[in-house]
Amino acid sequence: MIRRPDPELFSALADPTRLDLVERLLSVPSLSTTQLTKGTGLTRQAIHKHLTVLEGVGLVAQERVGRRRLWSLDARPLGLVRDWSNRLRAVWAARFDQLERLLAEGGPDDPRSVDP
Repeated sequence: MIRRPDPELFSALADPTRLDLVERLLSVPSLSTTQLTKGTGLTRQAIHKHLTVLEGVGLVAQERVGRRRLWSLDARPLGLVRDWSNRLRAVWAARFDQLERLLAEGGPDDPRSVDP
């Protein structure tokens, strides 16, 4: 059975600022807090708080290089979301296929079989 992602992961990704940080880290191996702050209109402290939330759910990791903190993305939790949502998609597709077959068969209770 595929492990269900932690609900906190969805909560962390629901914030637009955190989602933007994840997207920025997708394209660059690592960025400093200062680099991640540029263009956001937020303070370094605010960005750091968002990064700490992402770190708490395992999406980012930090490395100290001197006085700088370099942040990098760990995409493994996103893979968990992908696998889990693919499983749900398959379950619902099968249910809709079954519903479609039932509707195609009709029957005495089918409103389409009643003459107006």
